[in-house]
Amino acid sequence: MQADLNVNLTEIGRQTKNVVEEILKQVSLKPKQIFIVGCSTSAVKGAQLGSESSEEIAAKMVANISKACSKYDVYLAVQCCEHLNRALVVEREVLLKYNLTEVAVVPALKAGGALATQAMSKFLDPVVVEAIKAHAGVDIGGVLVGMHLREVAVPLKIKNKTIGKAQIIAAGTRPKFIGGCRAIYSD
Repeated sequence: MQADLNVNLTEIGRQTKNVVEEILKQVSLKPKQIFIVGCSTSAVKGAQLGSESSEEIAAKMVANISKACSKYDVYLAVQCCEHLNRALVVEREVLLKYNLTEVAVVPALKAGGALATQAMSKFLDPVVVEAIKAHAGVDIGGVLVGMHLREVAVPLKIKNKTIGKAQIIAAGTRPKFIGGCRAIYSD
């Protein structure tokens, strides 16, 4: 895959805003539920995952994702790369509300990834947690956020399918159906 070294940051920001807002509109999260984002800025540029991380792209994306989450009053969790076992950067408020397990690590460009590094520097009171069970999420560039979604993930069909050159996969979640043929299910 040939990397696009002439990335338009304004366009990346617009695409990020459109993708996240489309997902958040579709899943209708309740206030203070969790939206997870995993992203390879290398993939956004058109390069192999982890090969050309970009702090500039990450800064633009984190700003736009944070604005969208704030608009919909949902918490943002940013997934680190596999070098940090896909730990997540969240605000301390999320750690406390959801009784999460904090870990002692600080994401860096080559160990955590550009998006997590930016989240760590831009969040008000950031902490890194080991795992989370988010209510919805987006995978930008094939970084595998599914391990951090609640148990019944529901794939979303979205109009905006890329950010830069990175493919988008999005999911919401729903409660489990239990009880068998006699059960009456809510929506």
